[in-house]
Amino acid sequence: MSTSGPATTTTAARPSPTVQVLGVRHHGPGSARAVRAALDRLQPDRILVEGPPEADSLVGLAGDPDLVPPVALLVYRNDRPAAAAFWPFAVFSPEWQALTWGARRGVPVTFMDLPAATMLAGDDSEERRSGGPVHTDPIAVLAEVAGYDDPERWWEDVVESRGHRAPADSGTDLDPTQQPGSDPALSSAIDPFSAFEAITEAMTAVRDDQPETDPRTLQREAHMRRSLRSAMKTGAQRIAVICGAWHAPALTGKLPSATSDTALLRGLPTAKVTATWVPWTHSRLALSSGYGAGVDSPGWYRHLFTAGEHGLERWMTRSAGVLRAHDLPTSTAHVIEAVRLARSLAQLRDRAEPGLSEVVDATRAVLCEGNEAAVGFVLRDAVVGEELGRVPDSAPMVPLEADLRATVKSLRLRYDPTPKEVVLDLRQRNDLGKSRLFWRLRILDVPWAVPLAVAGTGTFKEGWTLSWRPELTVRLVVASMWGTTVAAAAAGRLVDRVDSLAACTAAIADCIAADLPDVLDGLLAALDRFAAGSADIAALLAALPELVRAQRYGTVRGTDVTAIAGVAQGVLVRICAGLPSALGGLDDDAARAVLGALDRTHDVVPLLPEGPARDGWYDALQRASGRRDLPPLLGGRIVRMLMDVGTITRAQAADRLHAALSVGSLPVEKAAWVEGFVAGGALLLIHDDELLAVLDRWVRSLADGEFLDVVPLLRRSFGSFAPAERGNLLRAVGSLSGSGRAAAQGDTGDLDLGRAHAVLATARLLLRGAS
Repeated sequence: MSTSGPATTTTAARPSPTVQVLGVRHHGPGSARAVRAALDRLQPDRILVEGPPEADSLVGLAGDPDLVPPVALLVYRNDRPAAAAFWPFAVFSPEWQALTWGARRGVPVTFMDLPAATMLAGDDSEERRSGGPVHTDPIAVLAEVAGYDDPERWWEDVVESRGHRAPADSGTDLDPTQQPGSDPALSSAIDPFSAFEAITEAMTAVRDDQPETDPRTLQREAHMRRSLRSAMKTGAQRIAVICGAWHAPALTGKLPSATSDTALLRGLPTAKVTATWVPWTHSRLALSSGYGAGVDSPGWYRHLFTAGEHGLERWMTRSAGVLRAHDLPTSTAHVIEAVRLARSLAQLRDRAEPGLSEVVDATRAVLCEGNEAAVGFVLRDAVVGEELGRVPDSAPMVPLEADLRATVKSLRLRYDPTPKEVVLDLRQRNDLGKSRLFWRLRILDVPWAVPLAVAGTGTFKEGWTLSWRPELTVRLVVASMWGTTVAAAAAGRLVDRVDSLAACTAAIADCIAADLPDVLDGLLAALDRFAAGSADIAALLAALPELVRAQRYGTVRGTDVTAIAGVAQGVLVRICAGLPSALGGLDDDAARAVLGALDRTHDVVPLLPEGPARDGWYDALQRASGRRDLPPLLGGRIVRMLMDVGTITRAQAADRLHAALSVGSLPVEKAAWVEGFVAGGALLLIHDDELLAVLDRWVRSLADGEFLDVVPLLRRSFGSFAPAERGNLLRAVGSLSGSGRAAAQGDTGDLDLGRAHAVLATARLLLRGAS
């Protein structure tokens, strides 16, 4: 559709420019084909595209072969980088086709939407996520009017399949990485303007039926018209406008006056922003990711746009490959039958070509044989897909991102959106470098790599799960405030976050893992100050294990940990001085809260060098166990700790267990003492009859009411044992003298065996008859 602009010519001799408004569906392959055909037909000398004007200087990179979609324009506030917006593009996005068409022909392309500086000046999280306000999908409205319950299927029938048939019939194989100067087969097969005219007329009717429009949309359209008027004043004679279908009616016909548009835009807030290109992924183009202008099937749409002849056969082959990658047997015969079924379904449903619904139904029935889990693999890996774009090094970026790219290249890593598990051997130089990078990025809150548990106890093995997500680019921009390199930024972030004893301890552990020696001395000094000024024994108990592990881990990494060992022993001395009094008088909840920290500290103390600090720990436990106000849970646990390290003998532990279970305490308190004592494991009770007998006699001495009170506590204590341990423990109890099993083997007690004579006589008769 062609419209004449308002009277903006400077001389009577200059003709009014031709303006062609192409209302598109964002990320629609049919729209993308039609846009490219329309541009070939129109040959405009000026192109306007819906998008942020701040990115005009980046348009030229669209012609760079190293800028490979999916990519996105990222615009962020300079003073608050977390306030950012993305404008994603796939190869099948109409806007991307317009950008590349203009960039490769030297035709000026500019963005005409409301500036991102205005959109980001407020705090609209929806705008930041999707690059602009989100309305109800206008295509869904048209689909509903046409009797479709699925707007995707309506668009395929009306535009996608129609536009897809032309190159297939002509034998043209469209490669998204190559942009031909003109496609005569496509241009002659269909009228590229007819679909846009129909969509604009339909959108006009929908907008007339819904007169209420949100203020932000009115402002955006006012700015689009202002950009159009500016383009007319440049002397351009053929102007192509590519915008969302919803906005097409606002840019066609007789436009509102410039004065009214200026009034709409007057007084809008602005902020200083920066724009750049960033890689994007198909999964982030999907509607399920929360992207307001997303589509359900980006992988399928890419196939529709890029596949030439035999597109259906190629798709089914790809789906079979997905299933084989998941170890599901799929043969060539399956592929052939799936293609036949998809075509048959299309004929039954009166469709010119099989659409996504027919393809998925055929895949479910033939390739997956009704297995919905297998169908899920195809939907995830093929229909949506996971493809990461690429951005050239010439694109603007913060120094921190440039340093990260260089480091990634030197370590032979690559960005990949598909989760991948790797195990690093820290004895290898390259693996050690990767580990340091991953830890530094975690400090900067850029979780490209997430720690993964690795089987084995060696400290030289380290597991990670890698998965790059586009939004991590924004986190890099935010992290750039701490430094211009990954190492410098991580060091700055570590120092800044130290505001407590726990934070300082965690920072030291991260400092060792990330190999940031320049800040280690300062962190250790801060820890010493926090520890000296802290009377919170629980906080010190939580800090010590982290320090000891950092010392052990640093040895593997070749880091000098002598200073850490000294600080760790100083922290332990402070713990020992205050531990007995800190544990006395705690209620049940507080005792249970400190129990875990007590266990972890006890586990790491043997890793410290022998000396007064380590010996003081066991002495502090002895003094704490003698307190009358010690909670029963901690009393039992400390006795077990002292027995396990040999400070007290098993006989002494049995005496303390007997004393704790004697008269004078409530059954619930006795059960808590037992819970603490057995928390060290079941092997001790299985192999020590003396301890087990004390516990057995106490349980058998409980009255019915007392037993019901302590059963939940005992179940919690013994329920943590492995099934094999519980079985062995049961057999050990049965073998105790005086137990139920011993009674069954000969200790009859008060049983009257005379009453069983009649039963025994009957049993003898039965057995005689059976023989």
